[in-house]
Amino acid sequence: MTRVLAVFLLALPTMGAGLSPSGVVAQVTLDRYERAFAFEETFGPLVVDLPGPAHWIGDSHRFWYRTTVEGGHRFHLVDAPSQERRDAFDHARLAAALSEAAELEVSPLDLPFSTVTFLSEEDALEFEAWDHMWRCDLRTYHCQQGAAVPLRPDVNPVGIVHRGPEPQAVSSGVVPSPDGRWEAFIQGYNVQLRNRDTQEEVQLSWDGDSGRYYTFESLAWAPDSRALSAYRLHPGQRRILRYIESAPAHQLQPEYSTLDYTKPGDPVDQRYPALFDVEEQTQIPVDETLTPNQFQVSPIEWREDGRAFTFEYNQRNHTLYQVIEVDARTGEARPIITEEAETFFFYEGRYRGKYFRHDVNDGDEIIWMSERDGWNHLYLYDGRTGELRNQITQGEWVVRDVDRIDEEARQIWFHASGMNPEQDPYFIHYYRIDFDGSNLVTLTEADADHQVVYSEDLTYYVQTQSRVDRPPVMELRRTSDRSLLMALEETDISQLQTAGWRAPEAFSAPGRDGETEIWGVIFKPTDFDPDRSYPVIESIYAGPQSASVPKSFRPIYPQQALAELGFIVAQIDGMGTSYRSKAFHDVAYQNLHDAGFPDRILWHQALAQERPYYDISQVGIYGGSAGGYAATAGILHHPEFYSVAVASNGNHDHRMDKISFNELFMGWPVGPQYALASNAENAWRLQGKLLLTVGEMDHNVDPASTFQVVDVLIRSNRTFDLLVFPGGGHGAGGDYGLRARYDYFVRHLKGEETPNWNEVRLDGHPTLQRAFPPQVREDWTRP
Repeated sequence: MTRVLAVFLLALPTMGAGLSPSGVVAQVTLDRYERAFAFEETFGPLVVDLPGPAHWIGDSHRFWYRTTVEGGHRFHLVDAPSQERRDAFDHARLAAALSEAAELEVSPLDLPFSTVTFLSEEDALEFEAWDHMWRCDLRTYHCQQGAAVPLRPDVNPVGIVHRGPEPQAVSSGVVPSPDGRWEAFIQGYNVQLRNRDTQEEVQLSWDGDSGRYYTFESLAWAPDSRALSAYRLHPGQRRILRYIESAPAHQLQPEYSTLDYTKPGDPVDQRYPALFDVEEQTQIPVDETLTPNQFQVSPIEWREDGRAFTFEYNQRNHTLYQVIEVDARTGEARPIITEEAETFFFYEGRYRGKYFRHDVNDGDEIIWMSERDGWNHLYLYDGRTGELRNQITQGEWVVRDVDRIDEEARQIWFHASGMNPEQDPYFIHYYRIDFDGSNLVTLTEADADHQVVYSEDLTYYVQTQSRVDRPPVMELRRTSDRSLLMALEETDISQLQTAGWRAPEAFSAPGRDGETEIWGVIFKPTDFDPDRSYPVIESIYAGPQSASVPKSFRPIYPQQALAELGFIVAQIDGMGTSYRSKAFHDVAYQNLHDAGFPDRILWHQALAQERPYYDISQVGIYGGSAGGYAATAGILHHPEFYSVAVASNGNHDHRMDKISFNELFMGWPVGPQYALASNAENAWRLQGKLLLTVGEMDHNVDPASTFQVVDVLIRSNRTFDLLVFPGGGHGAGGDYGLRARYDYFVRHLKGEETPNWNEVRLDGHPTLQRAFPPQVREDWTRP
């Protein structure tokens, strides 16, 4: 359990709404907190026949999926041609076999895995459980433990490190040529070639040194082995963050560590492609002036016939993006696709960017994704000449992603949102279209969000549709005529409803331009009374890389637990977020502190106008990461509307955060727009109640961002609250942080007292007892 240090506990309860007629401040009871913390375990098991995704087995017409049942889960196997469904295996026998093999008690409806791989003729299973791989024979029901599952380090998960490999005087390995005659490697920072028969070596490059070096990872052979390519890397700045873990669990003294972390404005690596003629054993010059001021270049990819290689070039300011082809004989480099924008191109793949490229028939044609007409669409290029042949999709809607390309039939299978004007514009639907933009076929039609999984040969698909207020329906359909072959599941939420569960409610209202609909949802407490008035809290994540409002069904939302304490919780996607028009998205450009607040406030006001119980006389706001930044920005820049904020691990100053996210949306070079958007620069504006929380070991957002806000608040003589989590990472602080958030809104938004957690006994409240066990006893000492 994460240990917690709380400091600057300065703010006092706001008296007002919580006063009883006698003048005594009301108190939110332990029962209310128990309901909030027990929400998931209370309501989660009450959903029956809730399906998980379908998984087609290899290239067969059979698939498996898992559903909820009373007491746990069950796996099903379906044969599409015959429409026969049965249990995927004997759950009782498998549980018994696992119990014997693992020497643990395993329940048939609570198997230690949620996904499986069918082997051979579906007569064996492979899955991961208890940190090992397991294999179970379905003929004998004998299970055997396999190798330990290796740790999966989260390598550069959010673009923190923007640096290439360190220089290698000699590479530890070699890259063999496809024909087996040669080995390529790095020697003295240069590209070296070795004849595998004679062991004779020849140096291909001569301009590498410890400051500008060729990288082993970039060595790439032409498929015909006649040419070799690599990148020469000119390293940028290496910025290092230094961490102190104050209270490590295994020792008394603090621990110190470092993290590579590139920030906006830092000099970044520059990579220049090099080409070598293997037969002539010479280097062919490639024009390096074609890719100035790189933010990033992609790995080199050779054409199958060896005629050329391609790579993609993203300029530092994200306003120029090119696909560049280099001729293997001459080294001539030319852009075959060029994108230019006034704001940014959102091609950062790790942030679910709007990027897609598919080379047809070894690059004769290229299918490319672009927002050049103001909406995210697909285009067909002549890959030989670089000329645009045609726009494939078009209209005031957005392609979300491509699912499959059928080159032989010249068809694209994709999903999109916004094509149905009478529906929520974020609902995902699935389509098929020809390369020339003709014959658009709609595969899903219901007024709902969809997930489709195709069989390998596209003969069948499994469709699941739902909304936040409508439980999932799962069906098997035939692709050729979209006919319904089999109703697989219809989720039963009757027990949920009997227990008092309330579905989130979707709502839309015009944004700042008076025309564009802004969409959001609200969560009500289970004992909601329309004749009462409820304080409003907004759960915010305004990061422009995505949209955050849920669209599909879930029985449990974390916002619902907070609502149980007597609030209505809202979540909204304002302008500046993704999946709408380019103009909608561009609101965020060099303007992240806007965070869609003009739209959000209008949305709240429109809802309050319709529903008297929606009390916006005082509004709270909370979020984490980019949501923590936005929650703080909300109370700093809009104190007339937001009066209480809780912000966890916020990236409060974009100059302090990781390079990729921030330069993409805030621009380069770093300029006054960064200071204008900084919560630290604007902290002096604070008028309401603000709780900042931060984990001292946050490896996603530099914890110093929070402390710099704190510094300005102190120097500005502002009253605020701060909660620091020793050893804590990029999160909200577990159950303790959750309780702190609940307490803060109860005290300052409702004006009611919270339980005295230092004295209260938790008897009769089992969920609270589990969440807050007495870990530290009188006889406890640190090792």
